[in-house]
Amino acid sequence: MITAENITRHELIGLETLIVKSTNSQMIGLHGKVIDETKSMFAIQTAAGIKTIPKHNSTWQFSFNGTSALVDGNTITKRSFERMGVKA
Repeated sequence: MITAENITRHELIGLETLIVKSTNSQMIGLHGKVIDETKSMFAIQTAAGIKTIPKHNSTWQFSFNGTSALVDGNTITKRSFERMGVKA
């Protein structure tokens, strides 16, 4: 089960997300559903279309199961299978 404590070890595609802090002030407040993920980027479906956003230098809020968790983007700048501890 996904929790705030173990969210970085789970699949993030499909979760709602919001950028709450960023070195790029134009990114703050951007929100939508994560539709794809690479080592360093998220593709997010927003009301204005698909946006590709770098993971690093931002703090992300992910919503799941009626709760949310804040994640430092620098800690998840890995391929999803590396982040989950799965060997390729």
